[in-house]
Amino acid sequence: MVSDTGRARGARSTRSKLDQALRADKDLKLVAYIMGGHPNRKRSIEVGKKLATSGVAALEIGIPHSDPLADGPVIQRAGQAALEHGINVEGCLEVAAAIAAEGTPVVLMTYINPILAYDPRKFAAEAAQAGVAGVIVPDLPVEESEPVAGWLRSASLDTIFMVSPTTSAHRLQSICEHSSGFVYCVTVTGITGARKEIPAGMKELIQQVRSHTELPVAAGFGISRPEHMKALRGTADAAVVGSAIVAEIDKGSDPVKLVKELLKACR
Repeated sequence: MVSDTGRARGARSTRSKLDQALRADKDLKLVAYIMGGHPNRKRSIEVGKKLATSGVAALEIGIPHSDPLADGPVIQRAGQAALEHGINVEGCLEVAAAIAAEGTPVVLMTYINPILAYDPRKFAAEAAQAGVAGVIVPDLPVEESEPVAGWLRSASLDTIFMVSPTTSAHRLQSICEHSSGFVYCVTVTGITGARKEIPAGMKELIQQVRSHTELPVAAGFGISRPEHMKALRGTADAAVVGSAIVAEIDKGSDPVKLVKELLKACR
Protein backbone atom coordinates (compact mmCIF):
# COMPACT_ATOMS: atom_id res chain seq x y z
CA MET A 1 0.00 0.00 0.00
CA VAL A 2 1.09 3.58 -0.63
CA SER A 3 1.40 5.49 2.64
CA ASP A 4 -0.50 8.74 3.28
CA THR A 5 2.73 10.70 2.90
CA GLY A 6 3.48 8.85 -0.32
CA ARG A 7 0.05 9.76 -1.68
CA ALA A 8 0.63 13.39 -0.76
CA ARG A 9 3.97 13.54 -2.55
CA GLY A 10 3.56 10.89 -5.23
CA ALA A 11 0.00 11.45 -6.39
CA ARG A 12 -0.47 15.20 -6.31
CA SER A 13 -3.56 16.67 -7.89
CA THR A 14 -1.28 18.69 -10.15
CA ARG A 15 1.49 16.51 -11.49
CA SER A 16 4.83 18.06 -12.40
CA LYS A 17 5.96 18.37 -16.00
CA LEU A 18 8.46 15.56 -15.44
CA ASP A 19 5.89 13.29 -13.82
CA GLN A 20 3.52 13.82 -16.74
CA ALA A 21 6.22 13.24 -19.37
CA LEU A 22 7.19 9.85 -17.97
CA ARG A 23 3.64 8.56 -17.78
CA ALA A 24 2.15 10.04 -20.97
CA ASP A 25 1.08 6.68 -22.45
CA LYS A 26 1.77 2.95 -22.18
CA ASP A 27 5.08 2.93 -24.06
CA LEU A 28 8.35 2.75 -22.14
CA LYS A 29 9.89 6.21 -21.99
CA LEU A 30 13.52 7.04 -22.65
CA VAL A 31 15.53 9.52 -20.59
CA ALA A 32 18.76 10.40 -22.40
CA TYR A 33 21.84 11.52 -20.45
CA ILE A 34 24.62 13.84 -21.59
CA MET A 35 27.46 15.46 -19.70
CA GLY A 36 27.13 19.23 -19.64
CA GLY A 37 29.98 20.83 -21.57
CA HIS A 38 31.17 17.59 -23.18
CA PRO A 39 33.10 17.59 -25.42
CA ASN A 40 32.72 21.37 -25.21
CA ARG A 41 29.96 23.80 -24.38
CA LYS A 42 28.87 24.51 -27.97
CA ARG A 43 28.75 20.85 -28.96
CA SER A 44 26.87 19.79 -25.82
CA ILE A 45 24.16 22.36 -26.54
CA GLU A 46 23.91 21.23 -30.18
CA VAL A 47 23.67 17.55 -29.21
CA GLY A 48 21.33 18.28 -26.31
CA LYS A 49 18.90 20.17 -28.55
CA LYS A 50 18.90 17.35 -31.11
CA LEU A 51 18.25 14.77 -28.42
CA ALA A 52 15.53 16.91 -26.84
CA THR A 53 13.62 16.86 -30.13
CA SER A 54 14.33 13.20 -30.98
CA GLY A 55 11.40 11.72 -29.07
CA VAL A 56 12.95 11.24 -25.62
CA ALA A 57 10.69 11.91 -22.64
CA ALA A 58 13.34 13.88 -20.75
CA LEU A 59 17.00 14.83 -20.94
CA GLU A 60 19.36 14.38 -18.02
CA ILE A 61 22.38 16.69 -17.95
CA GLY A 62 25.33 15.87 -15.74
CA ILE A 63 27.29 18.60 -14.00
CA PRO A 64 30.98 17.60 -14.09
CA HIS A 65 32.63 16.99 -10.73
CA SER A 66 36.17 16.03 -9.77
CA ASP A 67 34.98 13.16 -7.55
CA PRO A 68 32.08 11.47 -9.39
CA LEU A 69 31.37 8.55 -7.06
CA ALA A 70 28.49 7.03 -9.05
CA ASP A 71 29.95 7.43 -12.53
CA GLY A 72 31.70 4.78 -14.59
CA PRO A 73 34.76 5.38 -16.80
CA VAL A 74 32.91 6.71 -19.86
CA ILE A 75 31.09 9.42 -17.92
CA GLN A 76 34.14 10.13 -15.76
CA ARG A 77 36.18 10.87 -18.88
CA ALA A 78 33.41 13.09 -20.24
CA GLY A 79 33.26 15.01 -16.99
CA GLN A 80 37.02 15.47 -16.94
CA ALA A 81 36.97 16.76 -20.52
CA ALA A 82 34.23 19.24 -19.62
CA LEU A 83 36.17 20.45 -16.58
CA GLU A 84 39.27 20.92 -18.71
CA HIS A 85 37.19 23.12 -21.03
CA GLY A 86 36.27 25.31 -18.07
CA ILE A 87 32.71 24.09 -17.54
CA ASN A 88 31.34 24.70 -14.06
CA VAL A 89 27.92 24.82 -12.38
CA GLU A 90 27.09 28.20 -13.92
CA GLY A 91 28.11 26.95 -17.36
CA CYS A 92 25.95 23.85 -17.01
CA LEU A 93 22.96 25.95 -16.00
CA GLU A 94 23.45 27.93 -19.20
CA VAL A 95 23.65 24.69 -21.22
CA ALA A 96 20.50 23.44 -19.48
CA ALA A 97 18.63 26.68 -20.25
CA ALA A 98 19.47 26.43 -23.95
CA ILE A 99 18.27 22.82 -24.12
CA ALA A 100 15.20 23.29 -21.91
CA ALA A 101 13.99 25.96 -24.34
CA GLU A 102 13.15 23.08 -26.73
CA GLY A 103 10.32 22.07 -24.38
CA THR A 104 11.50 18.63 -23.25
CA PRO A 105 11.91 18.34 -19.45
CA VAL A 106 15.52 18.70 -18.30
CA VAL A 107 16.91 17.02 -15.18
CA LEU A 108 20.25 17.97 -13.66
CA MET A 109 22.43 15.21 -12.17
CA THR A 110 25.03 16.56 -9.78
CA TYR A 111 26.77 15.84 -6.51
CA ILE A 112 26.20 17.67 -3.25
CA ASN A 113 29.60 19.42 -3.07
CA PRO A 114 29.12 21.49 -6.25
CA ILE A 115 25.69 22.55 -4.97
CA LEU A 116 27.08 23.55 -1.56
CA ALA A 117 29.99 25.41 -3.14
CA TYR A 118 27.64 27.30 -5.46
CA ASP A 119 25.10 28.01 -2.65
CA PRO A 120 22.04 25.70 -2.58
CA ARG A 121 19.45 28.48 -2.59
CA LYS A 122 21.16 30.24 -5.50
CA PHE A 123 21.47 26.91 -7.34
CA ALA A 124 17.77 26.14 -6.85
CA ALA A 125 16.64 29.58 -7.99
CA GLU A 126 18.90 29.66 -11.06
CA ALA A 127 18.05 26.07 -12.05
CA ALA A 128 14.35 26.93 -11.94
CA GLN A 129 15.00 30.10 -13.93
CA ALA A 130 16.86 28.00 -16.51
CA GLY A 131 13.75 25.87 -17.00
CA VAL A 132 15.11 22.78 -15.22
CA ALA A 133 12.40 20.36 -14.10
CA GLY A 134 14.21 18.31 -11.46
CA VAL A 135 17.50 17.48 -9.76
CA ILE A 136 19.22 14.17 -8.92
CA VAL A 137 21.93 14.18 -6.24
CA PRO A 138 23.26 10.59 -5.89
CA ASP A 139 25.40 11.27 -2.79
CA LEU A 140 22.67 13.10 -0.84
CA PRO A 141 21.00 10.54 1.48
CA VAL A 142 17.30 11.15 1.98
CA GLU A 143 17.90 11.23 5.76
CA GLU A 144 20.26 14.19 5.35
CA SER A 145 18.57 15.87 2.40
CA GLU A 146 17.18 18.85 4.28
CA PRO A 147 17.44 21.79 3.95
CA VAL A 148 18.81 21.37 0.40
CA ALA A 149 15.85 19.33 -0.81
CA GLY A 150 13.50 21.88 0.73
CA TRP A 151 15.15 24.71 -1.20
CA LEU A 152 14.84 22.69 -4.41
CA ARG A 153 11.15 22.03 -3.72
CA SER A 154 10.54 25.69 -2.89
CA ALA A 155 11.81 26.52 -6.39
CA SER A 156 9.29 24.00 -7.84
CA LEU A 157 12.07 21.57 -8.78
CA ASP A 158 11.41 17.85 -8.51
CA THR A 159 13.70 16.06 -6.05
CA ILE A 160 14.58 12.67 -7.49
CA PHE A 161 16.09 10.11 -5.12
CA MET A 162 17.60 6.74 -5.98
CA VAL A 163 16.86 3.24 -4.74
CA SER A 164 19.18 0.29 -5.38
CA PRO A 165 19.10 -3.50 -4.97
CA THR A 166 20.64 -3.07 -1.49
CA THR A 167 18.16 -0.45 -0.24
CA SER A 168 16.36 -1.65 2.90
CA ALA A 169 12.57 -1.80 2.95
CA HIS A 170 12.39 1.04 5.48
CA ARG A 171 14.67 3.34 3.45
CA LEU A 172 12.89 2.43 0.23
CA GLN A 173 9.61 3.68 1.68
CA SER A 174 11.23 6.90 2.92
CA ILE A 175 12.91 7.53 -0.45
CA CYS A 176 9.62 7.07 -2.28
CA GLU A 177 7.84 9.42 0.12
CA HIS A 178 10.42 12.18 -0.37
CA SER A 179 10.74 11.85 -4.16
CA SER A 180 8.86 13.82 -6.77
CA GLY A 181 8.94 13.69 -10.57
CA PHE A 182 9.94 10.03 -10.58
CA VAL A 183 11.81 7.47 -8.51
CA TYR A 184 15.19 6.42 -9.94
CA CYS A 185 15.73 2.66 -9.68
CA VAL A 186 19.43 1.75 -9.94
CA THR A 187 19.77 -1.63 -11.63
CA VAL A 188 23.17 -2.55 -10.15
CA THR A 189 25.15 -2.28 -6.95
CA GLY A 190 27.89 -0.30 -8.63
CA ILE A 191 28.70 2.56 -10.97
CA THR A 192 27.27 3.60 -14.32
CA GLY A 193 28.37 1.92 -17.52
CA ALA A 194 27.03 -0.18 -20.39
CA ARG A 195 26.45 -3.85 -19.57
CA LYS A 196 25.38 -6.92 -21.52
CA GLU A 197 22.30 -7.81 -19.47
CA ILE A 198 19.94 -6.25 -16.98
CA PRO A 199 20.67 -7.86 -13.59
CA ALA A 200 18.27 -10.41 -12.18
CA GLY A 201 15.90 -9.01 -9.58
CA MET A 202 15.26 -5.73 -11.37
CA LYS A 203 11.57 -6.40 -11.90
CA GLU A 204 11.14 -7.35 -8.26
CA LEU A 205 12.83 -4.15 -7.12
CA ILE A 206 10.61 -2.03 -9.36
CA GLN A 207 7.54 -3.81 -8.01
CA GLN A 208 8.67 -3.01 -4.46
CA VAL A 209 9.03 0.65 -5.39
CA ARG A 210 5.56 0.67 -6.93
CA SER A 211 4.07 -0.59 -3.67
CA HIS A 212 5.20 2.65 -2.00
CA THR A 213 4.52 5.30 -4.64
CA GLU A 214 2.32 6.24 -7.56
CA LEU A 215 5.16 8.20 -9.18
CA PRO A 216 6.70 6.93 -12.42
CA VAL A 217 9.63 4.57 -11.91
CA ALA A 218 12.74 4.93 -14.08
CA ALA A 219 15.47 2.28 -14.30
CA GLY A 220 19.07 3.28 -14.94
CA PHE A 221 22.76 2.27 -14.76
CA GLY A 222 23.91 -0.27 -17.32
CA ILE A 223 21.02 0.15 -19.76
CA SER A 224 22.37 0.59 -23.28
CA ARG A 225 20.76 -1.80 -25.79
CA PRO A 226 17.40 -2.23 -27.53
CA GLU A 227 17.01 -5.62 -25.85
CA HIS A 228 17.31 -3.90 -22.47
CA MET A 229 14.45 -1.59 -23.41
CA LYS A 230 12.30 -4.53 -24.50
CA ALA A 231 13.00 -6.30 -21.20
CA LEU A 232 11.84 -3.24 -19.23
CA ARG A 233 8.60 -2.73 -21.16
CA GLY A 234 5.62 -3.34 -18.91
CA THR A 235 7.82 -3.13 -15.81
CA ALA A 236 9.39 0.35 -15.63
CA ASP A 237 7.88 3.59 -16.87
CA ALA A 238 11.19 4.83 -18.22
CA ALA A 239 14.80 3.81 -18.86
CA VAL A 240 17.77 6.13 -18.39
CA VAL A 241 20.59 5.64 -20.91
CA GLY A 242 23.85 7.47 -20.30
CA SER A 243 27.19 5.82 -20.99
CA ALA A 244 26.17 4.47 -24.42
CA ILE A 245 25.07 7.94 -25.53
CA VAL A 246 28.12 9.68 -24.06
CA ALA A 247 30.38 7.13 -25.82
CA GLU A 248 28.80 8.05 -29.17
CA ILE A 249 29.40 11.75 -28.50
CA ASP A 250 32.97 10.95 -27.48
CA LYS A 251 33.56 9.26 -30.84
CA GLY A 252 32.20 12.28 -32.69
CA SER A 253 29.17 10.29 -33.84
CA ASP A 254 25.56 11.44 -33.83
CA PRO A 255 23.90 9.82 -30.77
CA VAL A 256 20.44 10.41 -32.22
CA LYS A 257 20.84 7.26 -34.35
CA LEU A 258 21.30 5.15 -31.20
CA VAL A 259 18.43 6.95 -29.49
CA LYS A 260 16.11 6.22 -32.39
CA GLU A 261 16.99 2.52 -32.17
CA LEU A 262 16.30 2.53 -28.44
CA LEU A 263 13.01 4.36 -28.91
CA LYS A 264 11.89 1.80 -31.48
CA ALA A 265 12.39 -0.92 -28.87
CA CYS A 266 10.31 1.06 -26.35
CA ARG A 267 7.10 0.62 -28.32
